[in-house]
Amino acid sequence: MKKYIPNALTLLNLFCGSIAVIFVLNDDFVTASLFVFLGIFFDFFDGFAARKLDVQSELGLQLDSLADMVTCGLVPGLIMYKLLALSDATWGHSEIDYANFDFSHINLLPLLGLFITLASAYRLAKFNLDEDQQTYFKGLPTPANALFIISLPLIMEFQNSDVINTIILNKWFLIITTLVSCYMLNSGIKLFALKFKDWRFKTNATRYIFIFLCALFIIVLQFAAIPIIIMTYIAMSVLDNVTTK
Repeated sequence: MKKYIPNALTLLNLFCGSIAVIFVLNDDFVTASLFVFLGIFFDFFDGFAARKLDVQSELGLQLDSLADMVTCGLVPGLIMYKLLALSDATWGHSEIDYANFDFSHINLLPLLGLFITLASAYRLAKFNLDEDQQTYFKGLPTPANALFIISLPLIMEFQNSDVINTIILNKWFLIITTLVSCYMLNSGIKLFALKFKDWRFKTNATRYIFIFLCALFIIVLQFAAIPIIIMTYIAMSVLDNVTTK
């Protein structure tokens, strides 16, 4: 019976991601983000449960990636699609004359956001074939990337800053963010994993410092802390790689 527990948690991740898709399509980014957070929570504990119960399996690995593809691949891609659409004042505000339809008048820019979904799929496929990524990641994990993307509408909703909103809805900012996101998902940069083999500070100094900084940033900056946390994660990983060498 215990072998089904991790897979049940993985399916809860997929369930949350599917619900998030529905809310994104209805422009409710806040509720969608809530279900992404829940999905990532289940994603963390399905692997934890599998290790603790000693029921890790190839089925669980594949199922985990399929669930992440929706929660951490499709949802952030759709959110970026919506943000890019919002960045263009003409998108979605004109009537379409199907009798004299002209493809040259279609704005394809928002579709760029779906490249995040494609890059996430490619990363997840590579991850399943790479046996080296047990104690570290190559490139930004899809949950971390998803958190970065979903933080953008949350910052606009809760930080209440016209300056920040103007930056986030600038199409060049969104284009660059999309391209950097796609690159980081599939880069060869080694990033530390938050997996503790023991609780000693000496062997987990980077992890403990990172967790402390995360708590500090969240207390001070609230939702604006999320992109800073992701950038800090990357910077600390690069620094850790240099000092290790």
